Amino acid sequence: MNYLSNYETERLIIRPLTEEDTQPWLEFISDKECMTFLPSPAHMSLQQQTEYWMNRQFLRYKENRYGLMALVEKETGNLVGQCGLLLQEIEGEQVMEIGYHLFKKYWGKGYATEAASFFKELAFKNDYSKELVSIIDEGNTASEHVARRNGMTWKKASTYTDLPVNVYSISNSGK
Repeated sequence: MNYLSNYETERLIIRPLTEEDTQPWLEFISDKECMTFLPSPAHMSLQQQTEYWMNRQFLRYKENRYGLMALVEKETGNLVGQCGLLLQEIEGEQVMEIGYHLFKKYWGKGYATEAASFFKELAFKNDYSKELVSIIDEGNTASEHVARRNGMTWKKASTYTDLPVNVYSISNSGK
């Protein structure tokens, strides 16, 4: 099973990001509300931040460390956001995270839950990890709702990239 394949859910096409997604992603990076809970290098221009973000995903792909994938709305062909599996380190422990970021105009439509649920099933079906987490800024209640709808429960409070976060998790048994 190759992680970097094309997939479909009920309403989404999920595919690896490409260079062509860089310019549309600038809209996300430029939206202060979307970036509220994401650390961003202040010394970089918005274009540089966008390229940095995308290049991190491309490097993850190249190094077989999974990475965020493009979420494309089937009905319109529009880029809705990004979601995927990420190898992260928190408190010295390597974990597999389900990460998700959607354009504001797609918030509240269930796309994050649909995509996160897909990646949970993909990870468990292919035995990528026995446990999955979502590392969520302590003020990001919308993302916490997505994690709970994905069957995750609160595991602990922690610090990630110098930010206070809540870690939600689910084990392969689904419990």
